Amino acid sequence: MADQHAQSGQDGRPTEIPAIRWDEPPEGPVLVLLDQTRLPAEEVELVCTDASALVDAIRSLAVRGAPLLGIAGAYGVALAAARGFDVDDAADALAGARPTAVNLSVGVRRARSAYRAALAAGGDPARGAAAALAAARQLHREDAEASARMARHGLALLDELLPGGGHRILTHCNTGALVSGGEGTAFAVALAAHRDGRLRRLWVDETRPLLQGARLTAYEAARSGMAYTLLTDNAAGSLFAAGEVDAVLVGADRIAADGSVANKVGSYPLAVLARYHHVPFIVVAPVTTVDPATPDGASIEVEQRPGFEVTEITAPQAPMTGAGGGIPVAPLGTQAYNPAFDVTPPELVTAIVTEEGAVSPVTAEALAELCARSRQVTIS
Repeated sequence: MADQHAQSGQDGRPTEIPAIRWDEPPEGPVLVLLDQTRLPAEEVELVCTDASALVDAIRSLAVRGAPLLGIAGAYGVALAAARGFDVDDAADALAGARPTAVNLSVGVRRARSAYRAALAAGGDPARGAAAALAAARQLHREDAEASARMARHGLALLDELLPGGGHRILTHCNTGALVSGGEGTAFAVALAAHRDGRLRRLWVDETRPLLQGARLTAYEAARSGMAYTLLTDNAAGSLFAAGEVDAVLVGADRIAADGSVANKVGSYPLAVLARYHHVPFIVVAPVTTVDPATPDGASIEVEQRPGFEVTEITAPQAPMTGAGGGIPVAPLGTQAYNPAFDVTPPELVTAIVTEEGAVSPVTAEALAELCARSRQVTIS
């Protein structure tokens, strides 16, 4: 089960509420999430006492973003073990909560493997739970380290492609600290450019239909003091035509073996625009997002979200009247097409930046070599 309580900054100063944390109050261990559906109006923590509550949080996008989903999945297995639930049932439910983001299943598998190894070595369930928690915490630390390394590699690539600084970067969806154990993926690169005085403007796609750009990326950019401007997704073309975009930086939820990239729907049109206007299209993601078991883009299962996310608008603290709990913006009974992701083919990707470095041009051979030298890749 889960319950909520609100925390917010005072006098306009930002609070430092982590996106995810493990806590052990007297009544037993819990996983505490910053509820991203309530941002930016409120900073509210969602307390999960079992894996089923975490599954609900994942499906509702209270916790989201590929790297953070991996961390959450690992902690969810540890929570099930610590609370005495069936670990395999919990792991299966968690891994299936969102099908496209490969990091989720990677995190679940890692914690479950640690749990099973402890039991196989003669340990009792308590030792298994401790092993699963240790694995989750290690993954959390590794992701924070990977985030910092991606930022360095990404900034170096930007400086190579765009010497002189003054970068005008367009980003899509949300790829900052809210999706990571560190400062994020693509957003972390833009943040590094900002800190080095090399970011002229961050263009933020509002990201329909759930506005992760407007609600979350703008929130993080404002807290970081970055120069940013919000735009509707369909205004991006005019920015390119006006010569106002120097590079596109996006994250990824799954990267196939051939370099095809699944990311938040709307990424593929940006890649097409970038190619036409000769602008670099750069994907930033940890190596765990590369899935050697998925051969190509056609093999990526794209999650289909409920239609009410398109036919209704959900605004924090606004009156809700629609079937999905939002404000209706289309006639009753309207059908909606709502894929959560689209797939960008490798030929439209200028580079994939990971903690192990950048791959450019993006080929199956280059990705395979990257995976082979990375200690973080797990092939089942």
